[in-house]
Amino acid sequence: MRNFDYSFLRSAKLPAQLLNMTSGISSLQTMTGIRKTDYAKVYTELEAIAKLQSVKGSNAIEGIATTDARLRAIVNQNSAPLNHNEAEIAGYRDALNQIHTGYAGIEYRESTVLSLHQILLRYTTERSGGRYKTEDNVILAVDSSGQRSVRFHPTPAAETPAAMEQLFLAYADVKADAGIHPLLLIPFVILDFLCIHPFDDGNGRISRLLSLLLLYKAGFDVGKYVSFEEQINLHKGAYYEALRQSSEGWGEGKNDYIPFMEYFLFTLLKCYQELDKRFSIVEDKRATKKARIEATVLNSLAPISKAELCAMHPDISPTTVEAALGAMVKNGRIRRIGAARASRYIKAD
Repeated sequence: MRNFDYSFLRSAKLPAQLLNMTSGISSLQTMTGIRKTDYAKVYTELEAIAKLQSVKGSNAIEGIATTDARLRAIVNQNSAPLNHNEAEIAGYRDALNQIHTGYAGIEYRESTVLSLHQILLRYTTERSGGRYKTEDNVILAVDSSGQRSVRFHPTPAAETPAAMEQLFLAYADVKADAGIHPLLLIPFVILDFLCIHPFDDGNGRISRLLSLLLLYKAGFDVGKYVSFEEQINLHKGAYYEALRQSSEGWGEGKNDYIPFMEYFLFTLLKCYQELDKRFSIVEDKRATKKARIEATVLNSLAPISKAELCAMHPDISPTTVEAALGAMVKNGRIRRIGAARASRYIKAD
């Protein structure tokens, strides 16, 4: 069985790029903490938007989707799911809510992981919720012609409980070590979780929930305000490639964690940069309302709706927002995706 030991991170020689990213993320998190005092209402609005995008993005990575109208009803109004996809979405909503509201009292241990998995599948017909896999599973690759092949053999079912116990113990052994930066530790733990692949279904979504949990507990809470899962969904090709590279040789303890670490930290840094852009606009009182709307849309990494813009700029009327969007579409600076209430806007290619 694979051995887990993260103590080497105390003296590991890591690429300068990783260290620079951790430094940048830490600086931006400090700024986030300062801004919360002055912009509590804006942060509350951003949290509501990010929660919606997180539920949508994490499920979309797995090919699980519904209409935007139904998504809002499920996430914002606790609407009951109408089909299997919506049952999966409602489960992620509940698990995410538990982390957002109670992360301070939730520890990274077996009972937590099993509970989150049970919540994730609670509305589905799956009977494996809250239990480790009982049969061996494989991770498949599909080539351009549609041919499938086995890309990776995760930990066998018979060894999974012991492997997970060792993973929890290895994390607990170093989590409070001042000589190990949590931003370097967390992607190691998440990659190992994904390579164990402890469940029959839901491993990817649970890994993203655990990423948020560990980040929040370490003091890095940007995922509450800019969706970490949505950023992965926007660049999921790079996500799967990093995962592929870092999982090669994992069973023999010969894998290279660096590609996955770089992707994980790069995605987290993008979230912080996006949040910083939004607040730079909010804080610039000299900018006209129209200019603030324009800058928000042009700097957004994901398509953004009129409602989201209104939430980010509560001092700007919906009429002004709509007029600014219309002018930008007309002059070709942005393009509209969807129609009517489902319309979203993104910088033109």
